[in-house]
Amino acid sequence: MYDLARKLMFRLDPETAHELTIDMLGAGERLGLIRPFIKPVPNNPVEVMGITFPNPVGLAAGLDKNGDCFNALGQLGFGFVEIGTITPRPQPGNPRPRLFRLPEFQGIINRMGFNNKGVEHLVEQVKRRRFSGVLGINIGKNFDTPVEKAADDYRLCMQAVYEYADYITVNISSPNTPGLRDLQFGDSLKSLLSEVKKEQLGLESLHGRYVPIAVKIAPDMDTVAIQQVAEVLLASGLDGVIATNTTISRDGVEASPVAQEAGGLSGKPVRAKSTEVIRTLAEALEGKLPIIGVGGILSGRDAAEKIEAGASLVQIYSGFIYRGPELISESARAIAALQRQTST
Repeated sequence: MYDLARKLMFRLDPETAHELTIDMLGAGERLGLIRPFIKPVPNNPVEVMGITFPNPVGLAAGLDKNGDCFNALGQLGFGFVEIGTITPRPQPGNPRPRLFRLPEFQGIINRMGFNNKGVEHLVEQVKRRRFSGVLGINIGKNFDTPVEKAADDYRLCMQAVYEYADYITVNISSPNTPGLRDLQFGDSLKSLLSEVKKEQLGLESLHGRYVPIAVKIAPDMDTVAIQQVAEVLLASGLDGVIATNTTISRDGVEASPVAQEAGGLSGKPVRAKSTEVIRTLAEALEGKLPIIGVGGILSGRDAAEKIEAGASLVQIYSGFIYRGPELISESARAIAALQRQTST
């Protein structure tokens, strides 16, 4: 059924198809039409960042930027759903077209530019939460906020969502907001994460509840840069790292007619690069900080590969577009099989 739906959707402009999918999922959930068509996902609880996830397969941020259909997405079998990226103020993002499919490579290029309705809208949506699973909220800075003032935007978002999130992700790795990736390095990273940690502890005191915070990093770093990031992450006192975001590389997809479009590339072309970052990061972190692995998961084997490389959880997005809900169950089963194999 999903193969037919995908063929129909792929005849539409990618962003139009995306918007229509969000609307249809929301309507399907309200009418009770989703659960009967979904394969059961094995219950395989895993504790990460002090949270018990019902299974280790989650949805990456970007599909539901505004929290408009996370209740529906939660019925598809995900162990957790991450919404956003959200910014303090609404912003339109980059001009269209800004989303491109590479079907021959099972990839997607996007230069959305954190288009979203603002954190107040997302909070109002989350207040109507029916999803009983783990909900992450991914936060970023507005495009016109100077990089040196970025911490102010992250603080504003944290203050707004803290009460409603099970965990928060600080996105400093999108290639589509000018200067954002500069925050991943050196003193800029130390300063930002110090401010984030300070705000987290203040909000814990205010709300009487500790909400873990993860940092999402890019795949376009060499070994030395990854090791330096790991050192800063360990020193920061934050709770986890998501590896990785999209890549600016076009290695392996040069033959695509849209290969030269600006933006971040996701899907199968980023799989190996993402896994290598996870492996290098895991070695540098020495098990002291959990990793959520994301990037190019198109099969259960791909999901298990992230776990073998050192991830504790995985997230899918582009693979979900190409494979549909079947990928959730397939990935969860592959990870469970790997865990049984390694425990014997």
